Amino acid sequence: MNNKDKNRFFTITDNEGKTIEYEILFTFDSDETKKSYIVFTDNNHDEAGNITTYAATYQKDGERLELNDIKTEKEWTVIENLLSQIADKMEE
Repeated sequence: MNNKDKNRFFTITDNEGKTIEYEILFTFDSDETKKSYIVFTDNNHDEAGNITTYAATYQKDGERLELNDIKTEKEWTVIENLLSQIADKMEE
């Protein structure tokens, strides 16, 4: 795996001590909320066969990536609108 590919992945150790690798799908900054967001996946599938995705706010401190929960409906709306725009572009 080259360095560019390594930057697409990160790991988290959960409360049970299990290490989980996630792939970064994309990041973006919102002028509306003044926060940076990350959308990522563990490449597992839900019951409907869709790839499970997650979203969080983030701050990068050198090599360390700090994730925080999305706290408001407004933030979820910003993320959902962006995902909808991406899906529309993919259909074109």
